[in-house]
Amino acid sequence: MDSDITKLLFQNPDLENVSIKEIVEQIEAKKKCKTKLPTWFNTPEIYYPNKLNIEQTSSEITAQYKSHLVSGKSLIDLTGGFGIDAYYFSKEVEHVEHCEINETLSTIVKHNYQKLGVLNITTITNDGIEYLKSIQQEFDWIYVDPSRRHDTKGKVFFLRDCLPNAPNHLELLFEHSNNIMIKTAPLLDIKAGLNELHSVKEIHVVAIDNDVKELLWILEKRYSDSITIKTINFKKEDTQEFTFEMKDELEAKVSYSEPLSYLFEPNSAILKSGAFKFLSEKLKVNKLHINSHLYTSEEFIDFPGRQFKIEKTLPYNKKLLKKEFSFSKANISIRNFSESVEQLKKKFNLRDGGTIYLFFTTDVNEQRIVLVCSKVWQFG
Repeated sequence: MDSDITKLLFQNPDLENVSIKEIVEQIEAKKKCKTKLPTWFNTPEIYYPNKLNIEQTSSEITAQYKSHLVSGKSLIDLTGGFGIDAYYFSKEVEHVEHCEINETLSTIVKHNYQKLGVLNITTITNDGIEYLKSIQQEFDWIYVDPSRRHDTKGKVFFLRDCLPNAPNHLELLFEHSNNIMIKTAPLLDIKAGLNELHSVKEIHVVAIDNDVKELLWILEKRYSDSITIKTINFKKEDTQEFTFEMKDELEAKVSYSEPLSYLFEPNSAILKSGAFKFLSEKLKVNKLHINSHLYTSEEFIDFPGRQFKIEKTLPYNKKLLKKEFSFSKANISIRNFSESVEQLKKKFNLRDGGTIYLFFTTDVNEQRIVLVCSKVWQFG
């Protein structure tokens, strides 16, 4: 694993029918699995696909999470890939079918399942949608992870821009199951997804260490009631969860105030979910501004995000701030503010780091302010 890859490339292969290039590719791919896929990394004789497949696959943390959302006797994964999701589904469902159109990748997955001792997954080398069209079987669950087409440009994308085109095939999917799970990248706007889909029952926003990794859309045949949004942020020391109904956010009454004793910044999963008003109502914290997405309270609470003690609240005045900033390092954040972090660092001659946290934002009175804070470490 720690071989010098450059040296290997110039050596003669010692193994018959195996090139040095192939060995190097295996080493590079395995290295990427050390923290993302520890079960595969620690299992002997696992074969790895190219690095791109490893980068695109689910982590074990997210795969395990989504596996707890399904149950029953049968599930079909229409876009199997490297097979991480199917592996974890097989722990909750009696039999899983893994469809993968790439013959080489399908063969690799079948080999690895044997090495992992998995007996209840059938690998199928075929396009998942075409395979579904060719059979009459019904499943307890259908899982699909559409990938963006290579010719799709820009950061905004829609489900119809992906392969397979889930919105176009919804009726086919519901012919074979009452329950569908669609995984999408966090780049997909939730409102845009809802405009393209129907029968959505739940949306799960899954983050690891405050980085949103995926959205999970749970569809139930003919479902038309309120949609539940569940956010989860897996951290090393704990797990932050926050759940709400979409109607709760629409009906919530938010409270506003100037900065009080504590400042709260929602984690990325909550920010993605859009639970801005309901968070205020549910946790009894005040919002600094309708567009700032920062919250404050006189009392400390266990909040799903970062928590800070507000040491000072200062008006945004360059001359005043240069006098106040007696430090050379700070952790700068902006929320609803007209200047970038880089611009502010340059203006006030600050470097990243240290124990001081500066929030440049706009308050309820439409005034630009700076919050000088210290982190409440014992609560993460």
